[in-house]
Amino acid sequence: MKVISSEKAPSAIGPYSQAVVRGEMVYTSGVIPASPKTGEIIGRSAAEQAEQAFANLSGLLDDAGSSIGKVIKTTVFIKNMDDFAKINEVYARYFQEPYPARSCVEVARLPKDVLIEIEAIAEIGD
Repeated sequence: MKVISSEKAPSAIGPYSQAVVRGEMVYTSGVIPASPKTGEIIGRSAAEQAEQAFANLSGLLDDAGSSIGKVIKTTVFIKNMDDFAKINEVYARYFQEPYPARSCVEVARLPKDVLIEIEAIAEIGD
């Protein structure tokens, strides 16, 4: 197993790796809408926070030798299911058909009280 540490995504805020590579797959931890440089939460609305979270995820995948286009499964955690449509609009700008498999779960609370967190499983290589 290879541990991935990226400056393109927020640092881990606990005892976990940002991502790990096993074989030809990368598994990311949950990525929140924090600035990779400052750790400050970016955006107030769910759509703004989704934009930052997906940008962070993209950077993390790039540093792991993968990309958004190679994602096969995502799990999206959201604070309020009423934001589902707004988050889907942002999601559709990052992911193209055939879309990855996805679970979306409303949760009571997320780290740093953000509105969204996303994790992904992606292929590496061609």
